[in-house]
Amino acid sequence: MSSTIINSVDFGPLAGLVGLWKGDKGMDIAPESDGSKEANPYYEELLIEVAGGATNAEKQRLAVLRYHQKVFRVSDGQQFHDQIGYWIWDADDQRVMFTLSIPRGVSLVAGGIADVDGETATLTVESAEGSDWGVAQSPFMRDNAKTKGFKMQLSVNGDAMEYSQTTFLDIYGREFDHTDNSTLRRV
Repeated sequence: MSSTIINSVDFGPLAGLVGLWKGDKGMDIAPESDGSKEANPYYEELLIEVAGGATNAEKQRLAVLRYHQKVFRVSDGQQFHDQIGYWIWDADDQRVMFTLSIPRGVSLVAGGIADVDGETATLTVESAEGSDWGVAQSPFMRDNAKTKGFKMQLSVNGDAMEYSQTTFLDIYGREFDHTDNSTLRRV
């Protein structure tokens, strides 16, 4: 996948993300208060749009995509997750950044790398307590369902996307790796 310039901004490995994506093969593995795991098959819609370029401190030049993700349970069609954020490319440092914010009082910034192999771009980002990439959360979430870290790997090739992500939680008196995996198509 070659670097793509949109409106004079080099989006590098992010260029292939732009569009409306839909998937119906998602699987969410979440914790239950009794110590068990809950498996929720889901379908989703992911809109990724060009936000443009950004400059930090007159030195760092970034390419920015904005996204909005809506996730629905297959069992009842009810939306159970809503997320907004940005994918950011720093061409000078060859670094990818990812932000997310969910309406539970949790936001984070994750950083990592892009690996381009032919037409496939794979983006891997991480965030953890005490690292350069952190988590902000409300006092309630910190005390009851603390996010300790996050890791995501997303691959895109043409009109096909797949991702696997883990949110590392301290919830119900134990640590739990909350996972989501999905495959989507650009529509």
